[in-house]
Amino acid sequence: MVLTFDDLLLRARSLVRDGRRAILGIAGSPGAGKSTLAEHLVRELNGPGEPWVAHVPMDGFHLADAELDRLGLRDRKGAPDTFDAAGYAALLRRLREEAYDDVVYAPGFERVLEQPVAGVVPVPPAARLVVTEGNYLLLDTGAWARVRPQLDEVWFCAPDERERVRRLVARHEEFGKSHEEAVAWVLRSDGPNAELVTATRDRADLVVPPSALPCADTGA
Repeated sequence: MVLTFDDLLLRARSLVRDGRRAILGIAGSPGAGKSTLAEHLVRELNGPGEPWVAHVPMDGFHLADAELDRLGLRDRKGAPDTFDAAGYAALLRRLREEAYDDVVYAPGFERVLEQPVAGVVPVPPAARLVVTEGNYLLLDTGAWARVRPQLDEVWFCAPDERERVRRLVARHEEFGKSHEEAVAWVLRSDGPNAELVTATRDRADLVVPPSALPCADTGA
């Protein structure tokens, strides 16, 4: 049986039960299409009515460039230790456990500036499902190990590898790098990160094949 996007919609809906808020994680390597899949899920599930699904990306927990410079990690931006993993896990726990009386604000990531921006992603009390996506949701080392227990399910995006790399190079070019710079960054930084993420694939509840991924030119 070939998994389709409609199958994913049904599975996501089934996570919400007993009146409590559910959190769906979408993991995958850089350029795998995680953001595109999350955005399509949220849009289709919400439909024209009152929104009941929210999208909270992991990328808002990038450390700022000034802090990466202080730590000597600027050239490794995007690696696991260049994120506030503990802060991300704490936000997920807050979304799960707090009474649903107030808006919870999450940070976002400005891709043109390549910087995190505080308080730009609102999660309203009406949100019964939160879709979060990022590279390291299934990593079991350090503070990242606190993330998986906060998620009802984690899906792993598994696109065609050649297409994933093409998307990634195109995305770096879109945000200012030359073709040569983009290729060099993908080989030096994104490549090792992708290998680390791929090693976590077996911990996912569901592997999403290319047939179920929305088509897009680029994707996180």
